[in-house]
Amino acid sequence: MSRKTTPFSSFEWMIAWRYLRARRADGGVSVMTWISFIGITLAVFALIATLAVRTGFRTEFVGTILGANAHVTVYQVPTTNDFGRMDRKIYNYSEMAKAIEVISGVTRAAPLIKSQVMISYGGNRAGVQVLGLSEENLLSLPSIANPERALGDISNYTQGIAIGSGVARALNATIGDTVKLISPDGLKTAFGTSPRVKSYTVTYIFTAGRYDIDKTRVYMPFAEAQSYFNREDAADEIEVMVDNPEAIESFSEALFAAAGTRAQLWTWKDASGNYLRALEIEDNVMLIIMGILILVATMNIVSGLIMLVKNKVRDIGILRTMGLSEGSVLRVFFICGAFTGIIGTAAGTILGCLFAIYVDPIFAFVNVISGGDVWDPSIRGIYSIPAELRLGDVVFAVTLSLFLSFLVTIFPARRAARLNPVEALRYE
Repeated sequence: MSRKTTPFSSFEWMIAWRYLRARRADGGVSVMTWISFIGITLAVFALIATLAVRTGFRTEFVGTILGANAHVTVYQVPTTNDFGRMDRKIYNYSEMAKAIEVISGVTRAAPLIKSQVMISYGGNRAGVQVLGLSEENLLSLPSIANPERALGDISNYTQGIAIGSGVARALNATIGDTVKLISPDGLKTAFGTSPRVKSYTVTYIFTAGRYDIDKTRVYMPFAEAQSYFNREDAADEIEVMVDNPEAIESFSEALFAAAGTRAQLWTWKDASGNYLRALEIEDNVMLIIMGILILVATMNIVSGLIMLVKNKVRDIGILRTMGLSEGSVLRVFFICGAFTGIIGTAAGTILGCLFAIYVDPIFAFVNVISGGDVWDPSIRGIYSIPAELRLGDVVFAVTLSLFLSFLVTIFPARRAARLNPVEALRYE
């Protein structure tokens, strides 16, 4: 008669270990077990790599947005001026900026001039976005004041203009070169409006980390921008920075109160909300797909364990007649199946973490052997594939893999435990 034993006793581990070490010819671990081990390893690796890239991509994308753009922009509702034209310029920009800066959580409020012009140098031309910003406020933009790469000295900003590295490449210009800005909204004469053309020295070239910013962005001192764009005593908008950009919606009421009844707000989430929502949907879909891959991989454990149980029918019968309980038999085969899941999960976790840590050299190697750019910044917006390894993502992947591995192991282990020892030994 079987007697109760302590769960997962040493002899249960010993029997399971002997089964795992047995050669295929002796009815040991089958090829299906190796397949399930490799499948779980690759699935966990893919899940951790996906989570790392997903997290890194969002962090990089949001970081480059917040590092070179306002967290929220304050506009004015357009009104009709004395000449019958729509006017949305902010004339009391200094007072408005001071009123916004005293709001709790606001770190900066900067008057800004913004316009689209053409830039020309040495026969090369490009369309750019000019931002008129004071030197003090420019220095408060992390991606501009402390960019990934830079040429020149930002302290010379007031002596010329600062341009993105993409603009510099398009013009084939460098520090000290004199470029021309051409604005279609120039002087109004009896013969029409003549373009405004003025030359500026390039004093600073920055690489903010966003391809679209580096390719189109030009910074000009605020007072010079007022003169060049005919914005005397006015600003186009107020750039506002806050200490918690993720909770930008909580500042709306205070900003409206400080900016006045004509104020309009445009947050960084409004500008990039659709893209961020698309990323979130893609993340959820990828999690489902990766979870299914892990489930498929763990299902191979069932096949391998069923084959192991079939090969060990005689052993199960002998062990049961010797007094081994159903629970002990179940735990023996559960250990055999769970061991595959544990080892596969551990191997996949190591590979996934190594991929996230060394993603840059890995893609550099892939780029070399492929003979071309595998990461096009003009399409993806950033210059390299980012990966950010977080403990929570790793724990999630490990937990999901182990849970599914243990879950699918229970069925064949229960089948082995319920074998009738008489039936198992009938034909032996």
